Amino acid sequence: MLWRLRARIGYGVARRLFHWSWLLKQPRAWRWLEGQFARMANLGDVAAQSFYGHILLFRGQGLGAREEGVRLLRLAATGGDAKAAYQLGVLSLAGDTRQAADGIEAARWWTLAAAAGHPLAARRLADLYREGGSGLPVDTERAARFVQRARELGL
Repeated sequence: MLWRLRARIGYGVARRLFHWSWLLKQPRAWRWLEGQFARMANLGDVAAQSFYGHILLFRGQGLGAREEGVRLLRLAATGGDAKAAYQLGVLSLAGDTRQAADGIEAARWWTLAAAAGHPLAARRLADLYREGGSGLPVDTERAARFVQRARELGL
């Protein structure tokens, strides 16, 4: 119980220190910050999984960091985090050297994100259904529904 409290406090401090750019350039400080983010993500905190997943995906060194970032984003997205689900949709539609672009998978993640209130996911989903592509057939009815959802969410 005490270790959970310690993890939460350490994570809160690390999130505040993350905004100090001069501190991020210090290797020892960065390792400490990363340790706090990783500990909180491993405890199952959805917000920490999303935050640390994004850091690893965009700032991580090497393929291992990227894969861990995607794993954490998947956990956060299935836990209800809209931003993580949106990012997974972007990654699915872009594809990479090991996996082709997959419109069906992108639609699945963006549907989760739109349901959680992510307006850009609803717009991108409407565009995807309107244009089709990457294994997803054109569906104007669904496109119209997601245009309406994007409007409801403020886009």
